[in-house]
Amino acid sequence: MGLFGKKKNTASNAGGNNYLKIETLKDGAEYTFMLEGRIDTNTSPELQSKVTEVVGDAKKLIFDFGKVDYISSAGLRVLLGSAQAMEDKGEMVVRNLTQSVRDIFLLTGFNQMFNIE
Repeated sequence: MGLFGKKKNTASNAGGNNYLKIETLKDGAEYTFMLEGRIDTNTSPELQSKVTEVVGDAKKLIFDFGKVDYISSAGLRVLLGSAQAMEDKGEMVVRNLTQSVRDIFLLTGFNQMFNIE
């Protein structure tokens, strides 16, 4: 258990430019994915795996992009699938978009698909 009763789980794929660190925080049925690095074709399966592990129990999924410098279409597909999985059972939030990720969201129209904080 982490601070304040939150369970903490970390994973990373430290492969040069394809680096993604995922820290999962659990607070009841709320799961926060603290992300760092790049979400692309090489790293998105790891994020998908983490989401799949928790989506059955989750009432809220939060993706914190404060340290993500790039997201590809593969990463966007993970977010889209996560939003679809949460449609009838809770909510999904994307927060702390870096400027580069915000630009990608704007370019693709994903800024209108998600609850962005």
